[in-house]
Amino acid sequence: MKTEADCPLEEVASCQNVPEHHEPVDTGGVPFQPGHLLDGRFLITEVLSRSGMGTIFKAQDRQNGNRDVAVKVPHLEFESDPSFFSRFQREERIGLELNHPFVLKFVAVENKSRPYIVTEYLKGCTLEHLMKAMRPLPEKDAVKIASLICEALQHLHDHGVVHRDLKPQNIMICCDGTIRVMDFGLARDTVSRRITRLGNSSSMGTPDYMAPEQVSGKRADKRTDIYNLGALFYEMLTGSVPFRDDNQWAALNARVTGDPVAPRKLNPDLSAQAEEIVLHALQRDPAERYASAAAMKAELDTIEHVRVTGLASRLQEPAAWKPRLTQRPLVLAAAMLGPLVIAIAVMVFLLLLR
Repeated sequence: MKTEADCPLEEVASCQNVPEHHEPVDTGGVPFQPGHLLDGRFLITEVLSRSGMGTIFKAQDRQNGNRDVAVKVPHLEFESDPSFFSRFQREERIGLELNHPFVLKFVAVENKSRPYIVTEYLKGCTLEHLMKAMRPLPEKDAVKIASLICEALQHLHDHGVVHRDLKPQNIMICCDGTIRVMDFGLARDTVSRRITRLGNSSSMGTPDYMAPEQVSGKRADKRTDIYNLGALFYEMLTGSVPFRDDNQWAALNARVTGDPVAPRKLNPDLSAQAEEIVLHALQRDPAERYASAAAMKAELDTIEHVRVTGLASRLQEPAAWKPRLTQRPLVLAAAMLGPLVIAIAVMVFLLLLR
């Protein structure tokens, strides 16, 4: 008989009958095709996904009873990049150090012929895919999912690891009723140097979920993960990310200078307690957020007893964004070409007067 510990999402209505979902993949140019045997151990059976950095394959591990695994292989052009290679090695090292039922499990491999990472294969869909089908999620379901993520985050933090890129695409809802926090590509441990950039800035993470300190290029810590989770929780509860703007720079400016719209304005069915928790996690000042993932989990698990302090009534509207020319190439181009256009127009006008 399964227990809640074995199947924590069994009673979560929106996670029932979760499909095994993979986005369509263009397999042209991938380094391996189904049937390839990697290092005499991993039999490639399917291309799961591709990104700008690499390809993930489904494979059978011949040393472990043909158990299904996922094999992450970087694109060839990145293998010779020292910065990327160091980051790739760090991702594997961090993954192998972690051991928690809600954290993706890594498989140790020696004597590789090329860089790659092997993890357990998860059957299910991402939280992003789940929310595409149901937006917003029922409050009870969102609270349970956030609580489980808190438990995984606390394990990371106890081992000196900061995830730094928590988002729906990195949360797996599995067909067996379990959950995983995945993708440690931006994760940092206590011995890592500060790396990775967003665009041309020193910011790290995914814009919709980034904490103010990430936008400002400051060093991330466990409270940054709390903010990232708060942004994810906000989206589960309201169906919208905290700061939505077609202009990425305006959205980033908003989270540094102001607060999101109160969740209950977007979803009046929410409890005041759920709104209090999400706004507590989304405080701009890291010192005003939950001190730990365990502290946030404690309130999620006893939400009916959460004290409502009125955070929703003290929200500050973000300041208007004033673009810098370096952020707006078109503005810079217009500023440079404007005088030239005027000069040409004047010359044409004078010639016509002759």
